[in-house]
Amino acid sequence: MRIVHVDPKTGVRKLLLQTPSDLWRTARLVRPGDRVGASTTRRDPEAPEDAPAAQRERRRVFLVVLAEQVEFHGFSKHVRVTGPIVEGPFDIGRHHTLDVDVGETISVQKESWAAGDFALLDEGVAGAGEPKLVVATVDWGEATIVRLRGRSVETVADVRRTLAGKREGSGQAEKDRRTYLEELVGIIAPELADASTVVVAGPGFLKEQLSAALAEAVPAHRGKIRIFATAETGRVGLDELLRSGRAAEALRGSAAAEEADLVEKLVTALGGVRAAVGPAEVEEAVNAGAAETVLVSETRLSEPATQSTLEASKGARARVFVVRDDGDAGKRLHGLGGIGALLRYDWLPSGGRRRPDGR
Repeated sequence: MRIVHVDPKTGVRKLLLQTPSDLWRTARLVRPGDRVGASTTRRDPEAPEDAPAAQRERRRVFLVVLAEQVEFHGFSKHVRVTGPIVEGPFDIGRHHTLDVDVGETISVQKESWAAGDFALLDEGVAGAGEPKLVVATVDWGEATIVRLRGRSVETVADVRRTLAGKREGSGQAEKDRRTYLEELVGIIAPELADASTVVVAGPGFLKEQLSAALAEAVPAHRGKIRIFATAETGRVGLDELLRSGRAAEALRGSAAAEEADLVEKLVTALGGVRAAVGPAEVEEAVNAGAAETVLVSETRLSEPATQSTLEASKGARARVFVVRDDGDAGKRLHGLGGIGALLRYDWLPSGGRRRPDGR
């Protein structure tokens, strides 16, 4: 994400959306009541009768709508912002939907920009060069391959195969395994060219065999391959790898990996006195100056009480990190009240530890 322009008088920010993760950030940044502008097409009621048919039907214009509904259609698709037109060459007051995609520039104007908004903007600017990472969690007969880029976790393939057992004889087991290994190489090898790192993980020895086969198939990119052990495969194995922190260096630059690591650190810190969870406890920790990093679920961003806590966090020089609701990390944070804080020093709330719901 790049902030193209900021109008100090109106607070309008023009944002260039550069990655799929920027679409996710935009969908969390824009809320009902915001004014959002973008280049779009709309039927032109003022076109002259002798204009070509195509021009009479659609015309590219810059429109600003008062957001009523914001929809996120996945990291590889677009964001839709719907509301009445408040600025444009015609049709003022009529409803229109802006379809925003990667590579486009939008303008956003709010009555006031909150700390959570700036956290999303700062992350987007810092992540302008988000690397593409590929993670494969594999075992014989079961494998999941995903792309990680910033907030995006995109499934490349889920492979499930029934392989003959070694005791079945006739060399069928060896044939099945060789075919399966070749299939995985065929899926992963094309990803190596534009990936910064490819992580191969799993519980058995297949990860070593697959890594060797990839290095042989694409020798120019063999230096990108990293191997890690996990107890599970599939998305469970991916979540295990992300939250374990073992692959932190290899996955540097992935916000998806960072959020899993931060939530894991929060859960671990709850065993001592370096964490706060739940709205009341986090608010007290922030006001005491103890909070170093505040983790907040995306669904809590619009709550007035949460916005107040995040504003106080900004004043206390605590980092604010927004956690996606989908995925293992988001579910774990939701179970802790949707907001938590990693602390700078040992601290306990007045009256001792409370439940995340404040009781």
